[in-house]
Amino acid sequence: MDNTSTPLTFQQAIDLFRQIYRRFEKIEGRPWGIEGSVMELVKQVGELAKHVMVAEKYYFTGRETIKGYETNKEISGDELADIFAMLVRISDYYGIDLEQAHIQARRMEAESLDERGV
Repeated sequence: MDNTSTPLTFQQAIDLFRQIYRRFEKIEGRPWGIEGSVMELVKQVGELAKHVMVAEKYYFTGRETIKGYETNKEISGDELADIFAMLVRISDYYGIDLEQAHIQARRMEAESLDERGV
């Protein structure tokens, strides 16, 4: 994999993850169905929530020093990337073009805001 910092398009980021998960499929214990992908998505959202709770100091003072509760922007970014990856897996399972779905959803929101004069 190329480690340069050249920005990727939305579609290139999706394609990059697809390449990676095809490699993981060769070593995973069993194929991931939709259930496995959704469970992993929920797990990753929970991990992100934990890091937000720590970063925003919802937990007791000092918890951020406990193993597994350390957090920073890079860790939170990794969790967000994992969430994105699971969204790609789920959209692939259902044959949804994630890029087009995103564009269509934003267009619908923009139209709704236009109707409200915002």
